Amino acid sequence: MKGEKDERKKFEENLVGQKDENHHKSRNLWPPVFAVILTAYAAFTLLDAFVIPGDVVSLEELARSEDAVESELPDEVSGEASGPVITESSYTSDGIAITITTLERHDTQIYVADVVLSDASYLKTGLAGGTFGRNISETTSEIAKENDAILAINGDYYGFRKRGFVMRNGYLYRDMAQNDSGQEDLVVYEDGRLEIVTESEADASELAEAGAAQIFSFGPGLIEDGEIAVEEGSEVEQAMRSNPRTAIGEIEPLHYVFVVSDGRTKESAGLTLLELAEVMQELGCETAYNLDGGGSSTMWFMGGIVNHPTNGHRSGERSVSDIVYISES
Repeated sequence: MKGEKDERKKFEENLVGQKDENHHKSRNLWPPVFAVILTAYAAFTLLDAFVIPGDVVSLEELARSEDAVESELPDEVSGEASGPVITESSYTSDGIAITITTLERHDTQIYVADVVLSDASYLKTGLAGGTFGRNISETTSEIAKENDAILAINGDYYGFRKRGFVMRNGYLYRDMAQNDSGQEDLVVYEDGRLEIVTESEADASELAEAGAAQIFSFGPGLIEDGEIAVEEGSEVEQAMRSNPRTAIGEIEPLHYVFVVSDGRTKESAGLTLLELAEVMQELGCETAYNLDGGGSSTMWFMGGIVNHPTNGHRSGERSVSDIVYISES
């Protein structure tokens, strides 16, 4: 009996000791386990914040959403002004309205640019290569592009002559009158008003002092005070009777028409000066003036040629010394 008691006591003591040892081991195990759990949680928090994708929005979607929000805002909130409205045959902005149409008169295709401006400063002239001088020429298209033009027509080809008043954008380049005592010039004043003057009766410096911005020396005048100013036999020196033509006219203050006709082809015969004057009167011009024609006649709009320039032997633009154009800049 005593031996059994001793064995049981020894067993119980061993059991208690094992429990104490296991408890001690268990207690020593928790700190590293807790540390691992804490580290894992911290790592997950960092990954969730900076690495793991969540609520993903692509840059493309973000751009679309920003554009959508901006498009819903009025101009004064979004900070963007509304731009011009442009079609194949028109341009409309706050200061400029251009509409291009076509007419057919006397078996000739005629291109009309109706131009309404809020300020005369939009009506400008450009020089080939940006330089005044004889034998300096580029096509109307080239000069138009260099000057950021919206609409352009060829000018008076001043470089073809040694004499004749030349003023461009307020600067008087040449004040020598042509020998022809009946030479008529077109004056465009700073307020946009057009006037036809006779060179032999005018002084270029005085015109400049009176507020002239442009002076063209080609002609003749087509319409004055709403009345046709040319006759049946009127013609430009050394010109054929029917030609491609270029003209500019004023309907009312800051309301103009730029007119170019085809000619010298089977499709378009061309116009006489009287026929051109009749077209300008039909369009409602109070003042109208003939610019250089023939192979020079070109209308350019928003990067393309509107008419069909030709000299009768070869199609395409002729290089000229200057243009008349409309621009925002």
